Amino acid sequence: MALTTGDKVPSCTLSVMGESGPAPLSTDDLFGGKRVLLFALPGAFTPGCSMAHLPGYVANADKIKAAGVDSIACLSVNDAFVMGAWGEAQNASEIIMVADGNAQFTDAMGLALDATGFGMGKRSQRYAMLVDDGVITHINVEEGPGVEASSAETMMALL
Repeated sequence: MALTTGDKVPSCTLSVMGESGPAPLSTDDLFGGKRVLLFALPGAFTPGCSMAHLPGYVANADKIKAAGVDSIACLSVNDAFVMGAWGEAQNASEIIMVADGNAQFTDAMGLALDATGFGMGKRSQRYAMLVDDGVITHINVEEGPGVEASSAETMMALL
């Protein structure tokens, strides 16, 4: 069952691309004492994610932060190398590009997507959530294809 409003985000270690290579990032460090807008997607460099989902957050990062969000994070079941390269390719310097390489966070959220039929293995469903000090205050999960419920514009309306 997927986590929902009022639930605490799972405690686990994710990774980000650091100056010297992949670096661990605990969910406690990511969410603790902060208001975070995290959006998750099926895969870096995939068409919908690269043309619709991430660009909306890149274009609106300043507005989102001005509305009281401390950090914006993009999460995918990819490795830190891929997430780092994708962030650079998309000029996503204001967004924390989070790798959930083993889908530990995705599984604990209850939002795994079986994409084996497309040759992509286990992935994350497309969603966005607002988290205050580790507690989910709002979560929008896409019910089907497309980027509507989890778009930057939809989430900005909640701020």
